[in-house]
Amino acid sequence: MKGTSRKPGTREDPADSETIVGPQRELLDQLLDKWGHLLLAALCRQPRRFNELKREFDGITQKSLTQALRRLERNGLVERRVLEQRPVAVEYRITPLGRTLEEPFLILRAWTADHLAEVERHREAYDEAAGATHT
Repeated sequence: MKGTSRKPGTREDPADSETIVGPQRELLDQLLDKWGHLLLAALCRQPRRFNELKREFDGITQKSLTQALRRLERNGLVERRVLEQRPVAVEYRITPLGRTLEEPFLILRAWTADHLAEVERHREAYDEAAGATHT
């Protein structure tokens, strides 16, 4: 829009959405990695103990879960609380900042549900074409 002034760093600045700088790319990678978005979605529903999360996510190792939760905690999206009981337990809960991701993730999940059949058709066509060129 010619003639309008935009403040850098605001949502109205189109350059912000076109260029992904290193720290922003790193944060996106952490949010959208194999476990990050799933953990955030689970913690948006309710706080969970470490072992509850481990049981909920089939295939996650203790090391991967620990690393993912630490990244989310470091980014201010999740908080860790030691529960004073026997045996000692650790609970994770979403922070107000982490809660702001709930709507975008719901939209992304809805998009995948709405477009999965079309994506699968494209995958099949691609795989058939790729197979034909490699035989």
